[in-house]
Amino acid sequence: MKRERIEDIAELLDKRGKLSLEQLEEAFPNVSQMTLRRDLFQLEEEGKIIRVRSGAMSVKELQKVSGEAYTKKASTHTDEKIEIAQKAATLIDEGSCVFLDGGTTALYLAKELPDVPCNVFTNGLAVATELAKKKNLNVNLLGGQLIKDNLTTASSLSALYFKDTNFEIAVISTAAFTPENGFSCSSQAEADLLKLVREKAKFLYMMLDSSKIGKIKPYTFARLEDVNVLITDDSFPVSLKNEFKKQNIVVM
Repeated sequence: MKRERIEDIAELLDKRGKLSLEQLEEAFPNVSQMTLRRDLFQLEEEGKIIRVRSGAMSVKELQKVSGEAYTKKASTHTDEKIEIAQKAATLIDEGSCVFLDGGTTALYLAKELPDVPCNVFTNGLAVATELAKKKNLNVNLLGGQLIKDNLTTASSLSALYFKDTNFEIAVISTAAFTPENGFSCSSQAEADLLKLVREKAKFLYMMLDSSKIGKIKPYTFARLEDVNVLITDDSFPVSLKNEFKKQNIVVM
């Protein structure tokens, strides 16, 4: 009975793409909300869905716009990414001009952003697709070479594009961090782009989940002194939080 219900939930999510908890309760009126939550946890462990705030989305739905490699990244450390995304969303006000990168944490942030008038620049294909579902956001997608592993774009012409564009805030999700090497990523082209973004923005908000600590990627794009706000999860080491605070960085 339980397994049949779980399979029915998975099938419904595959058909609809994304459902809120309230919609699941309507679809399964004889099942308690707590039981539905447990079913979603089970399906996430099986790699069939990704939990988002107050609901879930099908992995197949994400694969339609992202591909297997990106989907695999998006379905790991989901609790931390959702927690960080929800915190970051509170920092984006109506009327803001914001840059979002194309990482999987940024994808969760795109889901969490309130549907209010603001301008968002991004180099992430999956992020732009998610933002396009919100009717009040103006979405600006950067062009350039496609980096297939994380579905982002980067170009040597980005400096020209940014010359006459304006955004106050850059919200970036890093792939790796050590105090010595700073924030790093796997692509030279992406690192160059993020350096431009860092210099252009008045404020840099860095999204860093605790699983990225101690990892080093080939190309550093920012260091502690470049960051204004660090947005992280509850598992982030207190000692390291204090190091950020010593640099006058706000830690959330």
